[in-house]
Amino acid sequence: MLLETASGRNCDTAPGAVVCRELHRALLLAKLQPRGAQEVRKEQVNSNLEARMEVLMPEPQIYVERTLAIIKPDIIDKEEEIEDLILRSGFHIIQKRNLQLSPEQCSNFYAEQFGKMFFPNLTAYMSSGPIVAMVLARNCAVSYWKELLGPSNSVRARITHPHSLRALYGTDELRNGLHGSLSISSAEKEIRFIFPEAILEPVPTGQRARDYLNLYVKPTLLAGLTALCKEKPADPMLFTVWYEVCCSQRSRNQSSTAL
Repeated sequence: MLLETASGRNCDTAPGAVVCRELHRALLLAKLQPRGAQEVRKEQVNSNLEARMEVLMPEPQIYVERTLAIIKPDIIDKEEEIEDLILRSGFHIIQKRNLQLSPEQCSNFYAEQFGKMFFPNLTAYMSSGPIVAMVLARNCAVSYWKELLGPSNSVRARITHPHSLRALYGTDELRNGLHGSLSISSAEKEIRFIFPEAILEPVPTGQRARDYLNLYVKPTLLAGLTALCKEKPADPMLFTVWYEVCCSQRSRNQSSTAL
């Protein structure tokens, strides 16, 4: 009998098909053995199953906060030195890009500063040469990166935070050497601007969490339970594995479709 996934695909082509077949074969062999041997055999089956399922369905990745860092045009020659400081401060560089922004792109990137007296000078400065943009990740990345940068005015930073990056590499309030996102929401926005192909996976909360459940989790559960009621596997152990494999396959199909 062929098992079908919740998406209607033959389970023989699903990643968990091998596990299903091996489990079913092992359970049949166990039933043909004496009672004592059956218990030993079931323990072996459970152990093998757990190991295979760990490979098939690894632990989910834990979301790590990200922020955007930019090495500005006038200190581009300090790129390697600054990257070394970043790594030694506990950050991981997830993505990196060398580029030069046009004045129009700079205006869009700093749109929240539009109307302020320094805005024309800021866009002219940021478009004056190449920059290095990096996505940094670590626990509390936004706040730690802001702390490492120091005050936005490099003159003040040299007085109050002499070991900060802006104190070391910046010149004044405009040419302060490096950029950092001010908040988690601005970090997401800025990363998407510089890295439009980036996939950000923040932990959903509140209405976003409910929307995620309604869009992905509930349809998967409903489809899996419906297919399960039709199939009605006789063995409870096979019942559980079959359901997990089908739901896992459906989730992967949805994720690949969404991308």
